[in-house]
Amino acid sequence: MGFWVGMVLGIAAGVAIVVGFARSENSRAARRRQLAATVASFSKMTIEDSRKLLPSDLYPSWVVFSSQQKLKWLNQELTKIWPFVNEAASELIKTSVEPVLEQYRPMIIASLKFSKLTLGTVAPQFTGVSIIENTQESGIVMELEMNWDANPSIILDVKTRLGVALPIQVKDIGFTGIFRLIFKPLVEELPCFGAVCFSLRKKKKLDFRLKVIGGEISAIPGISDALEDTIKNAIEDSITWPVRKVIPIIPGDYSDLELKPVGALEVKLVQARDLTNKDLIGKSDPFAIVYVRPLPDKMKRSKTINNDLNPIWNEHFEFIVEDASTQTVTVKIYDDDGIQESDLIGCAQVRLQDLQPGKVKDVWLKLVKDLEIQRDRKDRGQVHLELLYCPFDMKDEAPNPFAPQFSMTSLEKTMTSMENGSGGSSFSSRKKKEIIMRGVLSVTVISGEDLPAMDMNGKSDPYVVLSLKKSKTKYKTRVVNESLNPVWNQTFDFVVEDGLHDMLILEVYDHDTFRRDYMGRCILTLTKVMLEEEYKESFNLEGAKSGKLNLHLKWSPQPIMRDTRD
Repeated sequence: MGFWVGMVLGIAAGVAIVVGFARSENSRAARRRQLAATVASFSKMTIEDSRKLLPSDLYPSWVVFSSQQKLKWLNQELTKIWPFVNEAASELIKTSVEPVLEQYRPMIIASLKFSKLTLGTVAPQFTGVSIIENTQESGIVMELEMNWDANPSIILDVKTRLGVALPIQVKDIGFTGIFRLIFKPLVEELPCFGAVCFSLRKKKKLDFRLKVIGGEISAIPGISDALEDTIKNAIEDSITWPVRKVIPIIPGDYSDLELKPVGALEVKLVQARDLTNKDLIGKSDPFAIVYVRPLPDKMKRSKTINNDLNPIWNEHFEFIVEDASTQTVTVKIYDDDGIQESDLIGCAQVRLQDLQPGKVKDVWLKLVKDLEIQRDRKDRGQVHLELLYCPFDMKDEAPNPFAPQFSMTSLEKTMTSMENGSGGSSFSSRKKKEIIMRGVLSVTVISGEDLPAMDMNGKSDPYVVLSLKKSKTKYKTRVVNESLNPVWNQTFDFVVEDGLHDMLILEVYDHDTFRRDYMGRCILTLTKVMLEEEYKESFNLEGAKSGKLNLHLKWSPQPIMRDTRD
């Protein structure tokens, strides 16, 4: 009896296992079919579909949706005609680049010329093309991305001041960049555009190696670095955007397509705070380099502030802008190490298209290690800038601070050249007029909010010391006992001799019987009050965990003129 019961139970268990396994396999097959259908649907999606499915902020940083089209056909044809391009372009490049090399020739070199230049046998590869939709251009704007691992034969004939002649070979060139082509103006005559402008829109990578034929370039100290800088500056100044080369296709006047200034940018380098310390002993000695185009004669350097991680510069620089839609202003902070190479503390950048013409933009910028690779999480400090962009064709409804009747950069630097006598007078006889913004600054210290507690009872006895950086004039408010939200309502008048280059500093202290405790400070330029003449605002305390000051500032101008000689 037990045998038969066991057999029946075994058969039932076996059938149950078989049925369960079959149902499991059917379910897995159904899931696989559903997953395959989903994958097939994803494979048919376009870039636009994926952008609709997920917003851009949900994609990781390494996901890039390219609008470029592949150019395999162009690379194949370029490889065929490259020997002819090499012959045609080599002499053209030689004659056009040599004057630029001479312009940036370092002092240790007496002459710098090409003795041989050919582009080699390896044709560049175009990896993508895109059309730039620009409603402001009456033409077609195209960008080509190019990659070139070249094997050219380039030999420079270098003669040093010491009389040594060096044949230097440029080898192992690796280049990746984006070229911009502009076809304009569009005309009713074949090929339907009058000229072609080309420029190096973006230089992603440029590597090369210098070698003395029959010797070592390191035998003469400094020659290698000087030549590398010269070559890079020549490329930057000759074909890098916004510089463009114009090739006429249909005879005509195309001077309007050439590089021209379109406006002026005023930059006030105010201060920096919480900079990274690069020195093992003491603190960094920071200075700043500010530029729109990275060329030696167009880069401005600030003074060095010794042993300070919170430097105050309050320096003004002026730059010419050629293309506000694509150019940027860059500031780099370095630690000055004397005769040694300066260490980069950090850098920051502002796009000019983000500036409203005729309006001052006051910004604090976070410093990063590299402007191209935004993966730096280290806190390197911040830099404070005031920026003003004024196009030369600014309309009357937007106030132009460069106009003589306006009080801004007639403010920062209004220069008018006046020649004594006839138009042929020498440069030394020219004068410039600089407007000195003299006036009375009234500062009302209204109150403080949420100031840090400095005493054992959780309170403070705050007062404010007001001073002008240049004139050294100082005032002090009364002490408000046991308060973190003091009310002063005290007004102080400063006679300002040069408002453009002075600063208002407000330092908050806790009063004790035998000493005082520093609580924080506010540093203000006078630009805004000179523009608006009167305003109220709250300012956060620097160097404090919390707290702010409520101020009322008023400006009564008394501009004077001072003549100075160049």
